[in-house]
Amino acid sequence: MEYSPILHHLHVVPSSSNVKNKLFVMCIMLSLWVYMIYCCVGYCTTIPTPSLSASTTRSEVSEGDGEFDNQLDSSLGASRDLLNNENELDSRGDDWDETRGEAKASQGDNAMSGFFNESETKKLPGAIIIGVKKGGTRALLEFLRVHPDIRAVGAEPHFFDRNYDKGLEWYRDLMPKTLEGQLTMEKTPSYFVTKEVPSRIYTMSKHTKLIVVVRDPVTRAISDYTQTRSKKPDIPSFESLAFRNATAGAGPAVVDATWSAVQIGVYAKHLEHWLRYFPAGQLLFVSGERLISDPSGEMARVQDFLGLRRVVDDRHFHFNVAKGFPCLKRPEGNSKPHCLGKTKGRTHPNIAGHVVQRLREFYRPYNNKFYQMTGHDFGWD
Repeated sequence: MEYSPILHHLHVVPSSSNVKNKLFVMCIMLSLWVYMIYCCVGYCTTIPTPSLSASTTRSEVSEGDGEFDNQLDSSLGASRDLLNNENELDSRGDDWDETRGEAKASQGDNAMSGFFNESETKKLPGAIIIGVKKGGTRALLEFLRVHPDIRAVGAEPHFFDRNYDKGLEWYRDLMPKTLEGQLTMEKTPSYFVTKEVPSRIYTMSKHTKLIVVVRDPVTRAISDYTQTRSKKPDIPSFESLAFRNATAGAGPAVVDATWSAVQIGVYAKHLEHWLRYFPAGQLLFVSGERLISDPSGEMARVQDFLGLRRVVDDRHFHFNVAKGFPCLKRPEGNSKPHCLGKTKGRTHPNIAGHVVQRLREFYRPYNNKFYQMTGHDFGWD
């Protein structure tokens, strides 16, 4: 048989380009498969899913004397909130959308590991921010949500004051899923001033840690009024609402303690209800003023109280001079800080000096009692 050069050339090793093409197709298919899993996990993470031993015992609080005590005691259960000045935007947590979006992005980074981790469960809150309205509760919650060991629901559940009849399982279902070692939290500022709430939280868990953000009650009342006026511009003046006989020639002005804007700031009276169920050491009182002037310092206190590592510090804050509030930022990089929304930091109306002074005189005995009960002088007088 003769040698054929043609046949010799037909028996060749397959071209390397074919192998490369096959590998390229396989890589594309693998990439698509990974991307589909990632998308599914990212979608799932956007779907809403629903102790401390204290050395101090309950303080015995003596009842104060004065012209306001009887009026206040009778009005605590029947607040004159005729203006319906509930901050619905804050209740939904809409003021920090950018920050929450950043938090979701951070959660997305861990989405793949969470997809394969079945240890995530929904738990009842181990700590609750219970007050006070217009004290800085939204800012504190968002500062805390930066911490990797905290998972918190953004909107205010209002379970213990408005939805208690729906049951604990309904409440639990509102909470985000957490891993072992993570702390579940929520915030509803109206809890602090609602009489029924302390016993209800105690029934859920007597070990629940409670945080109250407080600020100068006079400034708080004006802020409360400012918020209401932004929604209802035709409301009466602050003075006419704050005093029962504010008209000229009606005699000395008497503070109307039935108006919710005034009533909320009588912190000592509200605290008495909580101390019937929880020891003083189980409540942490955060200064709303220091949360603005020294956010990292107050956050250190809060993280210590919750038994957490001090992760949120001065690297996370940037003070916005225009708004007068600290903004959140990533500790690394040069990303734009995320600040409070437009419903925060409103300019307060000018209130006459004699009105402010009269309110300060009204609050002074209650402030002093509050300082004694908490062991901390907030310096409002």
